[in-house]
Amino acid sequence: MTALVPRPSAELSTDRHDPRDDWHKLARNLANDLAEIYGNHDPLPTAAGAWIARQKSDHTKRAYARAFRRWEKYARSTGTHPLQARLPLADAYANNVAKTPGRQGKPPQDTTLAQTLSGAASFYDYAIEVGLTEANPFNRVQRPTIDPDYSPTEGLTEQETARLIETARDWAPRSYALVTLLYLTGARIDELLSLNADQLGYNRGHRTLPLTQKGNKKRPAPIPPLALEALLAYLGDREDGPLFTTESGRRWTQPEAWKHLRVLARQAGLPQAASIKPHTLRHQFITDNLANGVPLQDVQDAVSHTDPRTTQRYNRRRRQLDDHPAYSLAAKLAARLTEEEK
Repeated sequence: MTALVPRPSAELSTDRHDPRDDWHKLARNLANDLAEIYGNHDPLPTAAGAWIARQKSDHTKRAYARAFRRWEKYARSTGTHPLQARLPLADAYANNVAKTPGRQGKPPQDTTLAQTLSGAASFYDYAIEVGLTEANPFNRVQRPTIDPDYSPTEGLTEQETARLIETARDWAPRSYALVTLLYLTGARIDELLSLNADQLGYNRGHRTLPLTQKGNKKRPAPIPPLALEALLAYLGDREDGPLFTTESGRRWTQPEAWKHLRVLARQAGLPQAASIKPHTLRHQFITDNLANGVPLQDVQDAVSHTDPRTTQRYNRRRRQLDDHPAYSLAAKLAARLTEEEK
């Protein structure tokens, strides 16, 4: 073994480590793409990459990187360097986002608009912290007021949920395993797709999967028998590699899973087929458990909501629709019209 020889105090090491090598790949990708546009000597690529790297969860990293790419492209199209942007440009960008149709050909919902603007604003908070700018151009941009009791996710009835699960069962083992896990565990899609087959565990009599939730919180989620049966049938003898794979064996991506869920929804004849998303099944996990009398605290713990109001808003939305006074008013009007026809 070679002995370590102390280096004279006045002599600096020539061994250098690039801290960007320790970043998450989403941060490196953003920094590299920006470097191709602005050059390596511009502070923007490193600042944007470092900002993404410090976010706690992959979900937030992905959402913020997407939001910043959209803002940077808009600023560049006006000939403005993002670090030189001011409130008027941020206001114009907010108007642009609000009127630009999304994938469904419709303007974004208020929650989407608010999240997009928040992502861009978060970058400037970091840029101020590291001394690259003095003001956040998004601080005074008017954002939509979001009702804390409102959830933009479209809910399903129990019958629609059952039809979707039955369709997945008849479609393919992978489809059935994914849909039952989403519905019966309340997991987010990124939590499931990031797992590997060898992470299927056993704890105190329960088969479990280790879910990494928002804020990088980890919890073992028990797999109910129906979902476990579906998962084991899908995995077969496979004990390694991604938990959910494509036919070629690579990890199934979120866009692919979203697209497949909509195929299943169309096959099941659901009215929400064009807009359904994996989070819809998490929504149903919460809503149906609360409707079945499961205590709010237990449901909140299962989905790792910090605030019980976040969990309860799913239930409030269902009740706002089911118990809406429009139905009783319509029933009285229908009875009156029927009486007049006699």
